[in-house]
Amino acid sequence: MFFSSKWNPDGLHTYVTGGSTGLGLSLAILLTKRGAHVSIVARNKERLDNALAQLEDARVRPEQILKAYSFSLNNAKDSADALKAACMPHEGRAPDAVFACAGGSKPMFFVEMEEQDLIDGMTNGYWVQAWTAFAAAKQMAREQRRGKIVFVSSTLGYMSFLGWSSYSPAKHALRGLADTLQSELMLYGIDVHIFFPPTMFTPGFDEENKTKPKIVREIESADDGLTADQAALAMFKGVESGQAHITGDLITALFRSSTRGASPRNNWILDGLFDFVAYIATPIWRSSVDKKVVAHREEHREYLRSAGFFA
Repeated sequence: MFFSSKWNPDGLHTYVTGGSTGLGLSLAILLTKRGAHVSIVARNKERLDNALAQLEDARVRPEQILKAYSFSLNNAKDSADALKAACMPHEGRAPDAVFACAGGSKPMFFVEMEEQDLIDGMTNGYWVQAWTAFAAAKQMAREQRRGKIVFVSSTLGYMSFLGWSSYSPAKHALRGLADTLQSELMLYGIDVHIFFPPTMFTPGFDEENKTKPKIVREIESADDGLTADQAALAMFKGVESGQAHITGDLITALFRSSTRGASPRNNWILDGLFDFVAYIATPIWRSSVDKKVVAHREEHREYLRSAGFFA
């Protein structure tokens, strides 16, 4: 990695799901400014139109192809159809890089969830990215096209705590998929990366706060978070430098180090330092979270009682 050339998206076709808002939109704008052809995909047509206007404002050359497509990505067929539509202006060829940024979360207490909340958690947190990668990997391999597939997990893909039982499992699953494909897709010259952002201050964050329990917000207060632009830049720099696991803040980097397993190191010296710090800091963090949860027991019981849970 020390001697590898940096990835340059200039003139390449980049495909960004969830590109109408938040991280996906910030990344799409960044890629446009770097000279890439950019295709964005999301469900909401009005948001897509607004996003495409922002891409147009960011274009650096008249020949750049900037397109927006409205598709649902929660099943294999629609994900494949979306990719096919985006490839048409490029003579049907697979994208050079696929960034799977689509997703969503709904933090709640496990005992208050309905069956559909758990199903939606895996759909929105895992399948919307997995199906995109499924379609893209097949097309890239058939065309013998070297490229990149980039997933978006979360700090909660390395660890978890209360409130995230419909979300964190999906983000851990994405890590499992990315680590597997990092090995398997070497057969076809396809690089796989996965980004683990901390809290991101996006419209999605505002939406998840509608159901987020008070104790979860308290624990999260230690996380300074990133804006969508900051997260997009961290993600891009990680892909640019060839990192398999990409982080955008120190806390997540420590969790990455403490749970790295067999994933490639980003930097032998820094990772050694992170190993040492994480060995001390991670148990302290875990202990502090557990103490907050235990201290919240009586308040939580009263909350459930007032909500009629015990009736």
